[in-house]
Amino acid sequence: MTIGRVRTLADCHNITDFRELARRRLPFPVFHYIDGGGDDESTKARNSAAFDDVDLVPDVLVNVESLDTSVTVLGKTTRLPLMLSPTALQRLFHWQGERAVAAAAEKFGLWFGVSSLSSVGMDEIGARFSGPKMLQYYYHKDRGLNAALLEMARDAKFDAVTLTVDTIVGGNRERCLRTGFTSPPRFTPASALSYAMKPRWALDYLLREKFSLPNLEKHVAAGSDVAMSIQSYFSEMLDQTMDWAAAEKLRHDWGGKFALKGVMSVGDARRAADIGVDAIFISNHGGRQLDGARAPFDQLAEIVDAVGDRVEVILDGGVRRGTHVLKALSLGAKAVSGGRLYLYALAAAGQTGVERALSIMEAEIVRDMKLMGKTSISQLTRENLRAR
Repeated sequence: MTIGRVRTLADCHNITDFRELARRRLPFPVFHYIDGGGDDESTKARNSAAFDDVDLVPDVLVNVESLDTSVTVLGKTTRLPLMLSPTALQRLFHWQGERAVAAAAEKFGLWFGVSSLSSVGMDEIGARFSGPKMLQYYYHKDRGLNAALLEMARDAKFDAVTLTVDTIVGGNRERCLRTGFTSPPRFTPASALSYAMKPRWALDYLLREKFSLPNLEKHVAAGSDVAMSIQSYFSEMLDQTMDWAAAEKLRHDWGGKFALKGVMSVGDARRAADIGVDAIFISNHGGRQLDGARAPFDQLAEIVDAVGDRVEVILDGGVRRGTHVLKALSLGAKAVSGGRLYLYALAAAGQTGVERALSIMEAEIVRDMKLMGKTSISQLTRENLRAR
């Protein structure tokens, strides 16, 4: 809930506040790219609303002076059960881009995901930041690019590769169709005024380093030198023949920690376990792909019951509050992951904004655990939940 106007970073006390500040600071095509979903955006809305259908039942008279919020995910122990989902094009939202998010993740000891479509290269991220890092892998038609992405991740000493499996075709992002958003931005008569009305953003974009997608630019011009919408990129550049055999081969070729992102059904979760993945992200791509699909939280319990003893189950999507984190962990998630929860903050104030957002999330998790009467993540169980 936001009360009053949000004009500065000091006015931001929750993720919704960061969203409002981002809206004020970004040209509208860029803001709506971050904020929008597929079709009617019903799934995007449900991703957060799903948490409201379950209530927490706290215990009292528990000594909660000392608290342990750490978890071990994909072989790395992290300070919080929170991961920063990989998201593309971050230097369009703030000139610091992935550098800001990687620095904040490192400071808080969290997993940080780097998209194949990142605007800072894996080589730089690997050289500059020591925290746990994963590559979000998009399976392209260009087999040379596919191999190169793995090699770049290996050379940069990334800790995991996560194959995104829910982008076999681009979702219908109607906000982007209406605003004409592309990467890099295409300045049209309809959008030029919006960019001009945000001079700070415009000067950063025009006068700082040229925008590009360095992981891709040696192989494809799309997104770096040729303007293209993300939905068109998915539909035209990604390989629609990708199947379970391709996923299993990719896991074998990588040889390290490997996850699938975009698993939503019990059947697919079982197949993922069968091919030997280390983790699955229950995710619908932030409600940006198949509208009308279930929310990750709605699917969590049955997937945990089916495969939770075989793979690590990570909930991705809709997380805006510390209570959302605790509800997901109580249902059996190993950790939660989110994109917009830090992207709004990045757009609002760069690294400082991301760090403030993570500080707020950490404070909520700690406070809510104490109010629940829990001193470690392992104490969160389904006994703490009741469906409405």
